[in-house]
Formats: sequence, C-alpha cells, structure tokens
Amino acid sequence: MTDSAAVLPPVTAEVAAGALDLLPARLRKRVDGAVAKAAGWPVKATPDGVVVWVAEDTAVTLRVTAGIVAHAEDAVCGCLLAPACLHRAAVLSVAPLAVGKAEEAKEEQQEKATETESGQDEPAAPSPATADEPSLTPARSMALDGLRGAVTAVLVAGVSGSGAVHRAELLHAAHSARLAGLHRPAGTAVRIARLLSEARSDDPAFRLSELSGELAELLDLVRRPAAALSPARRDYRPEGPLRLYGLFTEPVVTASGYAGATVYALAPDGTLRTLSDVAPGGPERALQASGTPVPGGCALGLRELGDGGGVILTAPTVSPDGRIGGGGAVRSVRAAGAGWREAPLAALWERTPAEQLASALDWLSEPADARTAGGDLLFLDGVVTGAGFAVTAGPTLRLAAPDERPELPYAENLSLLASRRGLALRLIARVVPDRPDRVEVLAASWTGHDGEPVRADLGLRLLNRSHIPAVPAVPAGLAARMEEGAPPALPTELDLLRRTVDRAVAGGRAVSAASADGELPRRLRSVGLTTGARRVEALTDAATDRRHDVLGRLLPADPGGFALAWLAASVYVSAATASLLLAAWTPPDISAN
Repeated sequence: MTDSAAVLPPVTAEVAAGALDLLPARLRKRVDGAVAKAAGWPVKATPDGVVVWVAEDTAVTLRVTAGIVAHAEDAVCGCLLAPACLHRAAVLSVAPLAVGKAEEAKEEQQEKATETESGQDEPAAPSPATADEPSLTPARSMALDGLRGAVTAVLVAGVSGSGAVHRAELLHAAHSARLAGLHRPAGTAVRIARLLSEARSDDPAFRLSELSGELAELLDLVRRPAAALSPARRDYRPEGPLRLYGLFTEPVVTASGYAGATVYALAPDGTLRTLSDVAPGGPERALQASGTPVPGGCALGLRELGDGGGVILTAPTVSPDGRIGGGGAVRSVRAAGAGWREAPLAALWERTPAEQLASALDWLSEPADARTAGGDLLFLDGVVTGAGFAVTAGPTLRLAAPDERPELPYAENLSLLASRRGLALRLIARVVPDRPDRVEVLAASWTGHDGEPVRADLGLRLLNRSHIPAVPAVPAGLAARMEEGAPPALPTELDLLRRTVDRAVAGGRAVSAASADGELPRRLRSVGLTTGARRVEALTDAATDRRHDVLGRLLPADPGGFALAWLAASVYVSAATASLLLAAWTPPDISAN
C-alpha cells in the first residue's frame, strides 16, 4: 500500500499547532511516542493529497491547496476520537512545515492566479496588520511574551528535550504573533520549529549552527520591540521594463518537501534578481524545473538564462528582496547575454575578497526576511593548489559542496576540479561563517580545450575529465604560492566557545551545567578574548544557579536568566568570528614594510 513516490505534504504552522491544542492532557503526554511511530506509517498519494494508513481500518487523509495543507479541515482521521486524536496530531507533527520556499511558492501561485483573473498587476492593498504605523499594542505585547516564553522553553530543554509539545507551543506563539502583525518574529519562530523537526528526525540537512542563529535572532527580537514591529518583508510590486543578464542556476531542495531551481541574474543597476520554479517534489525535480520557461512567453528556459542568456521583462512584479514574480501582464523577449568576463557581469569580480566577505557578513547579520537576493555570494578568482584554492588577493580556501545529496553532482564536480592542480578558476561561492576555512561553490568557469571560457552550474551539470583541459605550466610567481599557505583557522579557544554555545542548544540548560568547562575562561583570556571569558562564566553561572531562600528551600531556576546569558555568548561568538575571519581574509599591507 505504500507509494514510494508519496511524501507528506508541508503543513502550515497554524494547522500543526492546532492539532496538538485539541489533544486532552492525557494524550499530550503520549504525543512524542506517536510521532516516532508516525514516521513509519505507509503513505499513499491521492489526486488531492495523501492518505496515511495507521492501521487497516484507520487512516489520516491530508488534502492540499497549492501543495500545502492550509486548513484544519484538510486533515481528517477516520478514528472515533478524531479530530482530537493522536493519529492526526502525530501525522501533522511529523509532516514538514510550510516555511521558506514552500510558503513563497504558495504565495507566488496565489499571486499568479489573482493576476490571471484580473489581467493586470495592481498594487496590493496593505493588510490590516501592516497598514497602521507599528506600535506596541497590548495584543502585540502579549504575543511577544508568548514568543519569549516558548523560545526560552526550547533553549532550556535543548534539542534533545524539545518534543512535539514544545514545537506546538512555539508554533502557537508564532500564529498569535502573526495575527498581531509581528511577522518577523513569527517567521523566525516557524523556522525554529522546522529545524527542531529536522533535528529530531535526524535529517541530514540539519545544522546545529543554523538553529543557534535562529534562536539568537528570535531572543533578540523579543527583547527589542522596535525590531519585532518592523513590517513584513515583502509584497510584489509592479516594475518597469527590466533587463537581466543571467549569472547561474542553483538547484533548490528544501527539508519541507519542495524542490526546483533558482536563476540569479544581474540588473543594469548592479543588483541581483532571482527567478524561481519551486514546487512539491524531491531532488530529481531540480533538473526538471531548470527547464521551466522564463515568465512572459519568450522561448527561454531558466537554466538557459542562467548559462549566459539575457532577457527583457515588461511589467514584471518584483519583491523588495529581488524575487521576480509571474503574472498575466508580464511579457518577455530574448536579449543578448554576457560572459563572466564581460560587462556588466565582470564587475562582480572586481571587489577584493575581503570587501565581499565584509558585505556578506553584514548581510548574514540582518534578519532572514530582510535580506536581498544574493547578498551572501562571493565572486572569486584563483588557482587550484595542493593546499586548496588560492584566492587572488585573498586566502587559500577549501571548496565545499553546498548540498551533498547524491542526486546533485556538487561533490563529484568539486572533487574533479580540486584534482586539477594549477587550474585557474573563476567561482561563484557562498560564505560559510562558522567554517572560515571554506566556501560553498555554486558555479565555476575556466578556459576550455579550445581556449574559450566554459562555465558550469555545479549542482546541475555532472562534469567529467574531458570537460577540463590539461593544466598548462604554472607561472613562477604562482608556483611559489602553490607550495605555501593553508586555509585560515580561528583560534582554538574561540572554536571551543562556539561549541559551548551550540552544546547548550543541543542539550539545554542541564547539559550546559553538567559540561561546564572551568578551564575555558582562562584559555580565552590567555589569547586576549577577555570578553569571551566573561560570557562563558556568565553562561556557566546561569546554567548552574540554583539558589536557596532564607529557609534553605531550593528556589526555582531562572530560565530567562539562562536565555539572556546564552544570547550574550552567542552574539559575542558571532561578532568575534566575523572580526577574526575578516582579518584572515585581508592581505598584509606590503607598503607598510
């Protein structure tokens, strides 16, 4: 009965949280066990969703709208206790959350449908939550308190102790915040809930550092109402004729069950724009989506645009973060493209690596929903050496795969490129702030057999040795550098502090107290990181603090104090890492010698 191609569709945060809210207290205690069993229940695809078979006579049916279980009535169980049953709650808890690319896809589909019906692009009217000037009303204050309590509970329990109930409380708080117009903290809370699900299911896409960053962002937002009250990140708005030069195409595979392709292109004003086709599916859909036509009727696929093509769009809709939507009014025509060494694309490689890194780190420090397209991209020239990739006017780095799924050829392609010592490459890569010795490479260009430049989207095109010519003799000046240099590394003590911060997220307050390293503050001070030493001491004190009252009775732990101490340590680690990473990427000033 199991359909190997069927997967659970994404569900909205409201539906997932509401399913647990319906459960009586006696069943809520058993929900984590039910969730573990639900991961193995057979799934069968239906024309409008899926059916999950709990037993021969019991099944949970999920119906989808735009690929998402968007309403509570779209999740139905056939047992007598439904809808307040463990079966329904477990299935909705194990299903991926509709977040990030999933929600974007739904919004884009809804927008296209609306524009098709109206035949024109009209500016969207502001919603009631965002039409007024942001102010801290009693409802918003209560919503922030709910978020603060939910995220603090998650941090105190840690990943290992945060079950379905913690996740539901976080989603419920996110829903209340969204209703109150607090879109930014609400979105962050939903992303945390998604990451918790990935961690508990041993999803290979899960990264502890990513969860740490989201927790720090939400804790910071609930402490600063002015930031939490900032408006929702985007609405598509009509724009005049738009000329685009294709840069590269990236496969997109999300943990929430969506896949597709995104093309990055350069506009004449020097900003990056993106065109995407993302829909329910697995990694195999990425190649299929890369052939999707550019909106507007021109016979140009997304991948063709990314591979040096050009296009002119009339009446497109564009979001503030640079994403281009479709719609009934948009029209497109082919235009001349450009190579990476031709104007206007060549200008992307003109800034020094250190300047690009500084911009990327600033971009990463912004809230996720306020970032513009491509702000974390690096445009690097260099040569393959025995130690890694020697960046021109920069450090020697390791080249890492953005996604190691076997269905995507990143790892194989990078292994092939790294084996060609002396090969000159022009790269588009993504910064990895917690791994200063590497960058994640998305696309590359080199000189082919015929002397013409070759460029490849490394996540979509599988290379072989015939694609790369024999490496010519290396110039003497470059040969010397190829024998020296190693990827930059941060002080061991700072890495230990980062692990302490991440360990708190993984194990919670109890693990932080049990694994407190009394030697670490001394080591941090010995290398000049005195503020870091104080942050460790404060975190240890907060984790182990169990004071007594005047009668000797043990006082309750202070979860808020622990969360605040952890946030201070996390912020310090991020700032210190960014500062030292910039120093490692900045070449010495030879003129000063």
